[in-house]
Amino acid sequence: MVGPVCILGPTASGKSRVALAVAEQLPEVELVSIDSMQVYREMDIGTAKPSPAEQELVRHHLIDIADPAEDFAVSMFQRAWLDVAAGLRARGRIPLLVGGTGLYLRSVIDELEFPGQFPEVRAELEARAAGVEVLYEELEVLDPLAASRIDPNNERRVTRALEVTKGSGRPFSSFGPGLIQYPETNFTLLGLRMDLGRVDDRIDERYEEQMKRGFLDEVVALTERPGGIGRTARQALGYRELLGHVEHGVPLEEAIRDAKVRTHRFARRQMKWFRRDPRIEWIDLDSSGAIHHGAAIERARSLVGETET
Repeated sequence: MVGPVCILGPTASGKSRVALAVAEQLPEVELVSIDSMQVYREMDIGTAKPSPAEQELVRHHLIDIADPAEDFAVSMFQRAWLDVAAGLRARGRIPLLVGGTGLYLRSVIDELEFPGQFPEVRAELEARAAGVEVLYEELEVLDPLAASRIDPNNERRVTRALEVTKGSGRPFSSFGPGLIQYPETNFTLLGLRMDLGRVDDRIDERYEEQMKRGFLDEVVALTERPGGIGRTARQALGYRELLGHVEHGVPLEEAIRDAKVRTHRFARRQMKWFRRDPRIEWIDLDSSGAIHHGAAIERARSLVGETET
């Protein structure tokens, strides 16, 4: 018997498809999303959230648990997972985790320690309005290791790293020693891997489909809702670029192109993150030149079938 199974991999690799197929075959299974943006309500199309029909077919967890105006943190996700896990155990159900947010996954399987909040320091940083480039340069001086792990354009993460470094007196990177260690775990990690050029194609195809389904209308609605959309949700792939179009007049074609490019880069960072973890069992999806999820579904099904309830 093994512990919970997690299906991971880069965005657009078909993780949700595999997980849903397994859950349909095993009625005792419920899906747990490990996605930092699917936690937000009203952000459905752009996050590739499971459809209402899919959520009706199989119960999903850790979706739609936060308001878009809220700065939802990984420590909050970690606590939410513990509540979900306890409920699943009490009902004799089996969790099947699925997602690509590496830090959120590690918070679950390795019970990471997270630093506290330092609102006065954060307020001082935000009041400076120096721009993300200046903040990132400061982080490179104070904590070069943290800077090397953070997207220089992710203002929320850069500000958070500076907040902790200044507020705690410890480098932000010192709170994550577990990130460079891979201890034994009762979780089974199954990774989906495909050629990154094919991942790029699938990302582009998904954006085209999302735009047809009303992604732009979804972004407009977020800007018009009471409370608006917070700084964390604003960083979501595609949303940040379309917000540039809606709020600042960036041409739509340029916004979509930028969203595709940023998502391509994100997929590469995901794979770089996951490749470090020796605990992952990889399944190559395109060894024959085409995308086949059948082997991944069968392997995941066999692993979940051995899971302890």
